[in-house]
Order: sequence, then C-alpha cells, then structure tokens
Amino acid sequence: MRSLIYIQGFVAFICMAFINAFVDLGHKIIIQNTLFKAYDGDVQIALTAIVNGLILLPYILLFTPSGFLSDKYPKNRVMKFTAWGAVFITLLITLCYYLGLFIPAFALTFVLALQSAFYSPAKYGYIKELVGANNLSEGNAWIQAVTMIAILSGIVVFSLLFEIRIEGAIQMSPEESVQRSAPLGWLLVGGSLIELLLAYKLPQLQETDKNVHFDKAAYVSGKTLKSNLSMLRGKRAIWLSIFGLALFWSISQVMLAVFPAFAEDHLGQHNTFVIQGVMALAGIGIMIGSTLAGRWSKHYINVGLIPVGAVGVAIGLILLPQMVSIALQTFIFMGIGLFGALMCVPLNALIQFHASEHEMGKVLAGNNFIQNILMLSFLVATVMCAWIGIDSYWQLILLSVIGIAGAAFAIKALPQAFIRLLVMFMFKRKYNLQVLGFENLPEDGQGTLLLGNHISWLDWAMIQIACPRHIHFVMERSIYERWYLRWFLDIYKVIPISRGTSRQALAKVNELLSAGEVVCLFPEGAISHIGQLGEFKRGFERACEGATGSIVPFYLRGLWGSRFSRSTDKMKTIRSTGSKRDVIVAFGEPLPIHSSAADVKKKVFELSIHTWEKHTQTLETLPNAFIRTMKNSSSGYAIADVDGGPLSQKKLLTACALFSKRLKKTQGQNIGLLIPTSSAGAIANMSALMAGKTVVNINFTAAENSVNSALEQAEVKTILTAHKFVTKLKARGINPESWFAGRDVIYMEDVKAGIGKVEALMTFLATSILPTFILQQVLCKSADIEDTAAILFSSGSEGEPKGVMLSHRNIMANLKQTSDVLNVRGDDCIMATLPLFHAFGLTVTCFMPLIEDMPVVCHPDPTD
Repeated sequence: MRSLIYIQGFVAFICMAFINAFVDLGHKIIIQNTLFKAYDGDVQIALTAIVNGLILLPYILLFTPSGFLSDKYPKNRVMKFTAWGAVFITLLITLCYYLGLFIPAFALTFVLALQSAFYSPAKYGYIKELVGANNLSEGNAWIQAVTMIAILSGIVVFSLLFEIRIEGAIQMSPEESVQRSAPLGWLLVGGSLIELLLAYKLPQLQETDKNVHFDKAAYVSGKTLKSNLSMLRGKRAIWLSIFGLALFWSISQVMLAVFPAFAEDHLGQHNTFVIQGVMALAGIGIMIGSTLAGRWSKHYINVGLIPVGAVGVAIGLILLPQMVSIALQTFIFMGIGLFGALMCVPLNALIQFHASEHEMGKVLAGNNFIQNILMLSFLVATVMCAWIGIDSYWQLILLSVIGIAGAAFAIKALPQAFIRLLVMFMFKRKYNLQVLGFENLPEDGQGTLLLGNHISWLDWAMIQIACPRHIHFVMERSIYERWYLRWFLDIYKVIPISRGTSRQALAKVNELLSAGEVVCLFPEGAISHIGQLGEFKRGFERACEGATGSIVPFYLRGLWGSRFSRSTDKMKTIRSTGSKRDVIVAFGEPLPIHSSAADVKKKVFELSIHTWEKHTQTLETLPNAFIRTMKNSSSGYAIADVDGGPLSQKKLLTACALFSKRLKKTQGQNIGLLIPTSSAGAIANMSALMAGKTVVNINFTAAENSVNSALEQAEVKTILTAHKFVTKLKARGINPESWFAGRDVIYMEDVKAGIGKVEALMTFLATSILPTFILQQVLCKSADIEDTAAILFSSGSEGEPKGVMLSHRNIMANLKQTSDVLNVRGDDCIMATLPLFHAFGLTVTCFMPLIEDMPVVCHPDPTD
C-alpha cells in the first residue's frame, strides 16, 4: 500500500511540475513576444532582460521566508498553498489581457514569480522524500526532463498561438498585442486549476519541525541571510554545486535574451515563432541530457558527468556566434541543452544528498537565492551592454569566454571525477552497476572509512563509481610503485601501504578521516581466492584511534568469476554471461569509528545476504538456465551412468525436449517421479520442469502409508517411473502398486518407444540450430522465478510427512552458492549418488551440474 502511495504521489508530482512550468512560461512568452513586436534592437534586449529580472527577483527577496516555509510545514501543504496562488494570479493576468492593461500584466510577471519562489524549495525537497537518497539522480532527471518538456511545449504553443492571434501585424503596441492575445489567458487559468487538483493528490511523506519560528527582526536586519549563507559556504560540495548551477543558468538567461537580436541583426530572421523554436531546441537537448544522466546514474550520483557537461557547454557557446545558418543554430542549442543537463542533474542531486532533512528548505532556497543573484547580475550586465551599444555578436563571444572559464574550473575542481567517468565508460559495456544503501553514505565533510570484502582488481572502480565523494584508497605499495600506474594513482591520491610502512599509512588514514575525507580499506588484506569473506585484519582499528567520523561497511557482489577475480578458469567460463555482468555495491548503516573488526565483519556478512537476495530476483528459471547451459557448453559430456554410456549436451537437451512434449499433456500441476539417481532421473526432472510441472520425487525408502500421504498432500495425479526400476523395487520387497492406484502411470521406456526416429532427428536438429532464446520460448512453458519447482517430503518417521515447497529461485540460489564455494576447476566432475528425493541429491548433484556445466556421473544406489 505504501509503495502505491509513493507511485501515485510521484505521478501527481511530475504532472504538477509540468503544469507549473507550462503556466509560468506561457505568461512570460506572451509578454516577451509583445515586446518583440513593439520594439527592436538594443531596446528589445534590455526589456527582455528586465522581464527575466522580474522573474528572478522574488527568489532573491524570499530566500529566507521560502526556506523557512518549506522546513516549517509539510512540503505537500506548501505546494497546495502555491497552487491556490497560481489560480488567483492567472485570473488577474487574464483580466489585464482583456482590458489591454499591459503595464499591470507586465507587473504580474513579478507576482507570478513570487508564487514560484515559494513553490521551488518545496518541490525540490519533496523529490528526496519521494524517491529517497539512492534515487536522487533519477528523480532529478525526471523533474528536469519534464520541466524542459513543459518549457518546450510552452514556447511552441504560446508562440504559435500568439502569432495566430496577431497574424499579419509587423509592429503593434503592447496594449493592442495583449488585448488581441487575451483568450490565451484562459489557457493559463486552466493550467493553474489542474495544478491545484494535482496538489491535493500529493501525500504527506515526512513530518516537519513544528518548533521552527520565523525571526522577523533577524530577517529584516539581514542576520538570517548572513547565517544561511554561512551555512551554505560551510558545505563545500553544496556551495560548489550551487555555483555550477548558477553559472549555467546565468549563461542560459543571457543567451536567450541576446539571441533574438542576434538572429535579427546577423541571420536576417524576423519571425518570432522561428526564433523561439530554435531556442526551444535547447529544451529538447536538456530533456535528452536529463534522460541520459538518469540512465548513467542509476541508484547513485555520477559526478563525472559534471566536467564533461561543462566542457560540452563551453564548446557550444564557442560555436554559437560562428554559425551563420539558423538551421545550424538549432543543433548548437540542442547540444548546449544536452551537456547542460548532464552537468545539472548530478549537481542538483549533490545539493539534495548533502543537505540534512532539517535544513533542506534553507539549502534549496539558498540555491535559488545564489542562482538568481548571479542570473540577475548577468542580465543587468546584458542591459548595460545593450545600453552602451555592444553588438549581440560580441555579447555571445563574451559568454563563450565565461563558459571556457567555467569548464576549466570544473576540470580543476573535479579531476578525479573526470577520470572516474572515463573508468565508468570503460567498464560500462561489460558491467551493470547497482547501488544499494546509497542513503547510508555520510554527507560531505564527515570522515568516512569504507570497509568491505575484496573480490577482484576492479573493486576500487566499482566503489568509487558508486560513491559521489572522492575516495582515498589504501593500496599495496608493490602495486603502487609500478611506473605505468603511479602517475594515475597519484592523481587519485592513493595511500600506499606495506609491512614496513604500515604505521605511516595508518597515520595518514587517521589524518584524512579527521579532516572529513573518505578512505577505503580492504580489511582482508588481499583479493579473495575463494569468493567468500575471509578474516578481517585489525590494522584499521589502529587507524581509527582518536579519529572522528564513522565506518560504513560495504559488500561487493558480482565480480567473483570475472576475469579480474582469482577464481578458476572454469568459474570464469561458468559466470561469463556473454552480456553485461550485474554488479551490486551495498552500503550498510554507519558504525561507530571505534568498531571492532568482528563487528564490521558481521555487518558485511549481513550485507552479503541482502545483496544475494537482491541478485536472486534476476535469475532465470531452472529449465531456461538448463537450456542456456546446454547450448553454450563446450565440455565433453553432460551426464553419464556408471553402467551406461555418457550423454552429450545436445543429446540430453533433445531427450528432455521430447519427454517434455509428452508430459505437458499429463493431469495435474504436480507430477510424481519414481526414478533413481541416473541420467533417466535427470531427464525426468528437467523435462517435467520444462513442461511447467512441479516435481515431487517419491521417497521409495519411506513407509508405504507415508508415501501415500505425501502423494495425497501434493495432489499428485500422474506418476512417471520406469519398468526396470519398478522391478528392482519389487525385488527389494517394496511394492509401489498402492501408490499407483487411482493415478495415471507413465513408464519412460514406453515414452521412448513411442518417439519416432524422424521426430527425434528433427528435434535434435532444432535444438542444435535454433538460438537459445527461441528454444526457451518453444520448449519451456511460461513460468515465474517464484513459482514452485519441487516439493520435497520428509520420511514421515515423526508422524505425517511434511512437504517443503521450493521455488525456482530457492533452488537456483542454492546451486549457484554451492558452485561459488566449490570454485570448480575444468577437470572437476560431480559424483551423484544421493537419491533425488533428497534435498542435496536434487539440488547439488542433479540440477547444479546440469546448469553450471559440470559433468556428472550417476550411481543409483548410495549404499554401495
């Protein structure tokens, strides 16, 4: 139910963000186009800049009140309040349109911006409540993409409707323009009413601090402003993120204010719809860039996108004044928007991630304040340039110089982030990273020691990609000293350690933690040879003595069996999927800095269970995995009996396909199997699963009444057995006839005899030629990973036998775990002797070798 509330709230929130941006922009476009029709040249640039300044000014004036309101009251309530305000303001705007009152309509641009100034901190604070810290990048990508779609729609719709309303007029007074555009006001009113309805669909997700009070005296005197700005400057990650966003949006404001005049003077374009349409391409670019940023930052914050975005924006600004074709300008605007979004999505996510809940409103309002101060300054400079007669071309050139400076600063401030992005793209083709527990990472300025398992040579890359803060890794000095790596490791500020220098290295770790940095240390001391958690050395305890901060345990899953792990070549072959490898980095809740090695290992072990549970949700069903293995295997044989010849993978798959076709027609969901441990037993179990059945292997060593009870409980209507095995049972004094009574009995020898040579040959050719995914669709009845695959019964020695229902997920998880622990080699072979009604016999010595591509030799009697 709670998940449904979040989903409904997110949908309403996204739609409300769209409508809010659409309405705000609609009025602005009408005013700007009115000015465009009435004036030209420098006057047009100056007035456009003033319009934009009116929109920015409320964010500056309401920095403290808007932040206070968002922290004091639930954010959904604040958004309801602002939605009511939008309804009244748009009604006034529409009235001014009809009365031809341009100056009041112009002034209401400021009033509408007042409403947005209160709405914005609540909106961005609500994102974190809705999606959580681990989905901040994706949540911001959605908001930014939707907002850009709204802006794009607003530009196109209102520019087009404006041109239609004043069609044929080359120049017109502002009063006449707004009067002829008056019907467009109802579009604004209708949008604000929809926004109001959506606001009432937003659930209240978190409680706020009711004890917070607004100090009017401090606000008027400027003390509150000074205090809030000091708070922002004290958080370097937040401060730099706000500055980056402010610079991008300031450049964007000037670019949009100057370009219409540039298009008129240098490109010969006078159609407002064409000019607005070209600039609207930046919105499409932002929409595409936001989508890409969300995809490349799934469950974590990809700070490497920041310098890349800054460089892309700078290149676009350089090219903008050089293009003499309006068509080429469209691609430049789209590129600037795309790279701007790549930069802005992680910057917004960083602000929300590093802001604590009790100060979220102040931080987001401060973000608005600083952004709009800088944007307003840029617009004032634009007006001054227009006033003194600086041509629009040179204004765009000046913007490109500022863009280059911003890109240089981003690269200098985040050199590791740039390298991190390159590393991410190097490995992204083969590794699909998922981050769990992202919200457990402490914010910037808090010393953090990351401790976890060490599986492969790539562990450092996966952990750094998952963490938005720079990590100082502790590394073996013998690796650090290699000349071809040292330059890179020095850029990354790696801490070398060896037996002789461990004291200095641990002292450096202590110093970094106390300075609020992040350090990662692998307490096992070496890469695992078995893929399991080893002993946690206690060296890190010395590094933590007297330090401040916390320990964050982590667990890496998915790299065991990769080419960078120390698993056997056979394990690497088994775990090679041929596509992307799923890797999970799970961060646990912070522990006290003085936690012992035993306590940390316990938490890492708990994380390993959690990540394995997450991974098993992605596994295939048993028959699908079996088909994939039989198709991809290159070993000599799949299964053999001690008294019979071996079966190759193709022959085994063919036999299962032929038997499965017959078993699909049998009665009941659960099918009883009376087969010993043999190739026939493996074929019977796998073909039944391919037919969509649940296998019930009969415990023929149990008492007769216990077997009958198990068959009754499982509602078995069909039993698959073999004449030869029934004869052997009778020779041992076991008569299965009572088990057969009232049930259909199918004998494997009879089924085999009924298979024609042509059918067998055609099936063999099909299983050899057809690709895996087609065979899975054709041969396997549709099944879910959570469906029951097998029912195992106790012997009934303590009353009625008890049945355990095992899903495909249960069995697949167990056999994968067993295979990992065994770390099988290429020459290993499984000896199957335990009966198939035994949990170990069915899972480990039957299904595991068939699915993990290990040859198995079957012996039917475990007592021999």
